[in-house]
Amino acid sequence: MAAMSEPTPVPPELPDGGTVRPITRWGEDVMHRVQEPVTEFDDDLRRLAADMVATMYAADGVGLAACQIGVDRSIFVFDCPDDTGVHHRGVVCNPVILLPEGRDRRLDDDDEGCLSLPGAFVPLARPDYAAVDGQDLDGRPVRFAGHGLLARCLQHETDHCQGTVFGDRLNRRARKKLYKEHDEHTDEYPPGWPVS
Repeated sequence: MAAMSEPTPVPPELPDGGTVRPITRWGEDVMHRVQEPVTEFDDDLRRLAADMVATMYAADGVGLAACQIGVDRSIFVFDCPDDTGVHHRGVVCNPVILLPEGRDRRLDDDDEGCLSLPGAFVPLARPDYAAVDGQDLDGRPVRFAGHGLLARCLQHETDHCQGTVFGDRLNRRARKKLYKEHDEHTDEYPPGWPVS
């Protein structure tokens, strides 16, 4: 994390002009398997990323993985604040998460939710700092890192690329509470949401 005296880097622009797509729900096969690596960095990938960005914003999310719009590719987009309120945004293909270990590892037991199980939030302990390495839309190496909600977002979206939904990390009682809360909000998120 940059020191306060250093200038804040300008975050990269996210691709725009995309089409909002329906969000895929937990239970669909694509949500529960390791995603195919991105190997072609072309116009199709840029269109996919633009659609992901449009969908993320339409659903008021801070991150979205390709599997969440039914596409089996290891890529996610995000626009998320860190613990100081600074917004970070980017596109990560083929993400690899890097987490602190030993004495450097501190857990943040905060609420977490998922656009693919909308309307429900439960606490989940995750490391309060995370970094992710991957590639941008041109195949160049990228790294994003931070604390707070940004750390949670980077972990959550990388999990999606590995076929893990955050409910997989919960004990049975917390998972039951999560699904009950989701069921109470199903009318607010009909099939095909967020497309109107």
